[in-house]
Amino acid sequence: MKALAICGSPRREGNTEFLLKRALQVLEKGGISGELVRLAERRIEPCTACGICRERKDRTCSIEHDDFHEVFEQMQAADIIITGSPVYFGSATPQIMALLDRAGYVSRANGNLFSRKLGGPVAVARRAGQNFTFGQMLYWYLINDMVVPGSSYWNVAFGAGPGDVEQDDEGVRTVERFAENLVWLAQALG
Repeated sequence: MKALAICGSPRREGNTEFLLKRALQVLEKGGISGELVRLAERRIEPCTACGICRERKDRTCSIEHDDFHEVFEQMQAADIIITGSPVYFGSATPQIMALLDRAGYVSRANGNLFSRKLGGPVAVARRAGQNFTFGQMLYWYLINDMVVPGSSYWNVAFGAGPGDVEQDDEGVRTVERFAENLVWLAQALG
């Protein structure tokens, strides 16, 4: 089993990344290796709705001058995909949505490549917007026929400045429980 955590924050070492790393630590304790991808270090262009992925059916996107294909290959190789985003103006970051939009189109054009993979989203906000951002990313999992376990609450947390999310005990525990449920589910299906 292999997990991939994708951080949609344009900042390195921020609150979203902290929660994703915490989830990966829990997965590692459960025997599932994981890797973190920071979109802050990648350039992912938005989907142009050209439809070429449906025509070619070769697991590629027509946009070839960015880092999409490398991340998409990592997504295909993973058994578990966790995405994380801070809330920017009430929704997920453009970086994470550009990746998810393109990955979803290419996956669905090629027989639902993510079907029955495990995973789920994590959202962080300074004050509000987590539920919408969480839901926005969750819809991507559901339309891609993926399996998303629950937790003790929605996978959301509060944090404004670097490290603030560590003070949100309930948010951290919720993400840890989500990761524990991923381990349990992977073992049950194993």
